Amino acid sequence: MIEFVTLAADAGEIAPLGMFVVAVVWIIAGYSSSTTKTKAREESRREIAAYVAEGTISPDDAVRLINAGRPAHEIGKSAKA
Repeated sequence: MIEFVTLAADAGEIAPLGMFVVAVVWIIAGYSSSTTKTKAREESRREIAAYVAEGTISPDDAVRLINAGRPAHEIGKSAKA
């Protein structure tokens, strides 16, 4: 009979390996999601800055657009930094 080569010799070694694989996939997915959100936010800021530069919207409106959807406790952080 053919014996199969596996990474785990018994069921007791399969569970930790499975948990490790799930953790790695979870970390990669979280990093990917965070990167995508940051990229979209920065692209929006550049577009708003371009509208202000060409005079289409006022700087006050731009600030309101940038702060839209952010929690109140986060709005003051960017001004202090």
